[in-house]
Parts: sequence; C-alpha cells; structure tokens
Amino acid sequence: MKLQIQVDEKGKIVDARFKTFGCGSAIASSSLATEWVKGKTVEEALTIKNTDIAKELSLPPVKLHCSMLAEDAIKAALADYKLKQEPKKGEAEKK
Repeated sequence: MKLQIQVDEKGKIVDARFKTFGCGSAIASSSLATEWVKGKTVEEALTIKNTDIAKELSLPPVKLHCSMLAEDAIKAALADYKLKQEPKKGEAEKK
C-alpha cells in the first residue's frame, strides 16, 4: 500500500493518490484514507487512526490489518513529506 500526497504552500493536503495490491478491504481502506486526508493540514492528517477507518468501513476483525496498513501509509507519506521539506528550510535560512 503506497500513498502519495500533494501539499500546498500553506501545509494543506490538496490531493492524495494510492496504489494498493490486495483484497477489497485493503483497497477500500486506501481509498477512504485518500478522501479523509484531502483538505486537512499535515498535522490534522496525523490524527487519522486505523480504528476510525475500520469503523467507517465496518471491517470485520479478520480484516482490521487493512485499516492498519492505511494508517501506516498515511504516516509514511507524511514523514516523507516532512523529510523532503527539511532541505528547503535550510536553504531559506542560508539566503
């Protein structure tokens, strides 16, 4: 499960896309994650939990790992975004 986000200059997520290989529950979890992160700030998106995704989709206990993958994908995308922003901040300070 991979999640890509596009963040504007104000730190708001304006677009999100996913690529998932797996069952329908995994695809649904990914899709819901993209819908929920759009319009949120990076910090707000970090508050999305797998339990919220599982509850919204009414996932059975045997499929809860799908919502966990979605939460992990959100966290990974946000961590990648923050990592890529650090060099830009350093360049701005040098100028």
